[in-house]
Amino acid sequence: MAQKTVVVAGAGPNGLAAAVAMARAGFEVVVREAASEIGGGTRTAELTLPGFLHDVCSAVHPMGAVSPFFRELALERYGLVWVHPPILMAHPFDDGSAAALYRSVSETAASIGADGRAYHKLMQPFVDRWEDVVMEALSPPLRIPRHPLLMARFGMSGLRSALGLLRARFTDDRACAFFAGIAAHTLLPLDRSPSAAFGMMLALAGHAAGWPFARGGSQRIAEALCSVLRAHGGSVETGVPVTSLDELDDAAAVLLDLTPRQVLGIAGDAFPQSYARQLRRFRHAPGVFKVDWALSQPIPWTAPECGRAGTIHIGPSTAAIAASAQAAWYGRRDEYPYIILAQPTLFDSSRAPADRHTAWAYCHVPHGSTLDMTPAIEGQVERFAPGFRETILARSALSPAALELHNANLIGGDINGGVHDMRQFLFRPVASRDPYRTPLERVFLCSASTPPGAAVHGMCGYHAARSALRRIAS
Repeated sequence: MAQKTVVVAGAGPNGLAAAVAMARAGFEVVVREAASEIGGGTRTAELTLPGFLHDVCSAVHPMGAVSPFFRELALERYGLVWVHPPILMAHPFDDGSAAALYRSVSETAASIGADGRAYHKLMQPFVDRWEDVVMEALSPPLRIPRHPLLMARFGMSGLRSALGLLRARFTDDRACAFFAGIAAHTLLPLDRSPSAAFGMMLALAGHAAGWPFARGGSQRIAEALCSVLRAHGGSVETGVPVTSLDELDDAAAVLLDLTPRQVLGIAGDAFPQSYARQLRRFRHAPGVFKVDWALSQPIPWTAPECGRAGTIHIGPSTAAIAASAQAAWYGRRDEYPYIILAQPTLFDSSRAPADRHTAWAYCHVPHGSTLDMTPAIEGQVERFAPGFRETILARSALSPAALELHNANLIGGDINGGVHDMRQFLFRPVASRDPYRTPLERVFLCSASTPPGAAVHGMCGYHAARSALRRIAS
């Protein structure tokens, strides 16, 4: 292997982003993927019936749409097409109405009712400077911000628990449940900081660039990144796991799109005990239980807004959403779980046969749970879409263990690469000003277990590549 060769382990969005950044810097890059196909958390497959394309993990990509690195690469030139529903997200209530997230802050504020003005006051200042906020938020945390006053203002609200922010800002449960449903993506209990920041960032990304699907499936994101990589001379090998660092002795650098547990499995003996101990202490979040459906028709939602939205949040009250997050965190079953649902074929007919549809939903469950949540999930959808069950042609249910089999990075069904509480927000996966760098001179970490963490944005890989380039140059 040539000394100028860089090896990346893992062809998920972060591994591919790292590979692209290294290839653009002039290195010969080889990506080694253990699975038979690329994509990691951005894979698409026929999980139910022939011709029905389902996203195995991530389906909706607000952070991909605002990612500074993806925007710099102009992935649209490499075949990626973002599909934008007219309503980004709808949150139905038992009275038949729904609050809705629109690109416009004003339209969103109007949909949530009495607290609309408070929502506008909270979000508009950051939407006005969204590029600065996103760049800061998707950078390593232990650094001096380029826009300290802006981020101090963001932090005053974001570095709180979601429930704390709601109590301070809103008075009506309609607005509170709407925001709680967005914040609950973090898999944290909503009484823990910085859960408010995740709600604000996802809402901000929606107002800035939407909550889009990738036309044809999330696999298209990985394929676009591969096209960029190949355009810069890089290559990808599938079905070829990295099992030991010894086989990569001649590489200029090795970047691992792996969780701390997997890193320890291939390199633990080579690390100093203090570093290995920190990796072993890394904590994973609750898991998810996911169901994909092949449908004979669109879901028959009661609230009309839901029929125009790409994403649906099902949680009839703030208390119900908070209770669901608490149950998953503390290892309990929730009979009426909070649901995140995506319905891509309303806006992308390429994913299913003519006049047929797909949908995808998950709920939070305890880490590594073996519970079958299919009846509970379908019951929650039926509550807001009577007749839904009659539209189901076939289903695929993926437990936390099944998700981990699809993607070894999803430890115990944790789709976020580890807990995002305050400690692991600042020190991810270890306490270091350069968390991508390991004590081994040529080895770097680039998975979602490094900053800025979860979501499909590629920035973990981008920052890891920058760290590798700094060390190689020194």
